[in-house]
Amino acid sequence: MSLVVVGSVAYDGVETPHGKVDRMLGGACTYISLAASFFTPVSIVAVVGDDFAKEDVDLLAGRGIDLEGLERAPGKTFFWAGVYSADMNDRTTLRTDLNVFADFQPKLPERYKSYPYLMLGNIQPALQRGVHSQMHGLKFAGGDTMNYWIQDYRAELEATIRAWDFLLINDSEARMLSGENNLLKAARVILSMGPSALVIKRGEYGAVLFHRDGYFTAPAYLLESVFDPTGAGDSFAGGFLGYLAGCGYSPSQDASSDTLRRAVVYGSVMGSFCCEKFGVDRFRNLTRAEIDARFQEFQAFTHF
Repeated sequence: MSLVVVGSVAYDGVETPHGKVDRMLGGACTYISLAASFFTPVSIVAVVGDDFAKEDVDLLAGRGIDLEGLERAPGKTFFWAGVYSADMNDRTTLRTDLNVFADFQPKLPERYKSYPYLMLGNIQPALQRGVHSQMHGLKFAGGDTMNYWIQDYRAELEATIRAWDFLLINDSEARMLSGENNLLKAARVILSMGPSALVIKRGEYGAVLFHRDGYFTAPAYLLESVFDPTGAGDSFAGGFLGYLAGCGYSPSQDASSDTLRRAVVYGSVMGSFCCEKFGVDRFRNLTRAEIDARFQEFQAFTHF
């Protein structure tokens, strides 16, 4: 079942306690798409500049990702640079150059419009709503947002997520959006805004799935060495939605939360792999067998 991913394809400069990379492939759309591609066919809608390297096109295409919706515009590709703290729980942004992404207007190829799964990366809510309104036959659609949109575009954001089936955000964003400090109360407020499923990402503490019938908590996978957490949340989103698309999930046909719970664990699995190397490097040689083996590890260490 095909999944459409809309968002940023970028270059990142990252420094962690393990080293420094001045320029590497990044962007929410990139991480989501690569992670999801291990489970389902993926099509992307994004924009890059004329500096976007052929080797990066080849990496995406090599994972079977449909690039018809990847627009190339004159100018430079979106660039972000940041440095992580010693424990890698905090990062400082050093530079954000929107470049061609500043004028991004998602252009959906006609055949994408009938695909059943949609993941809207962290872009302006009006753009997210515009894409969603062009799709027909959606089974499960939703996306991500951030504190900037919550704070400065609240009405627009609320109108956008009202039509979503799911929302993926971190704990500080959930508190800001809901006005509640307690995550359980925050989740109730957000679910009343429209989505039937909410996943709150909590970094090294894992993730919590909330839905109308309750909640499910998944831990993070414990790594001996976290090389680079950039893109881990987006890789989580790719694993989560990629798994659901791969098994043809539909909320109207799957009344139990079991499939959603497995999707959260697969999300955690993909986020953990992302952290093992800089940028997207771990996805270059990752196999589905390794992914399923780590999923089984999750089952083993959470069983009692």
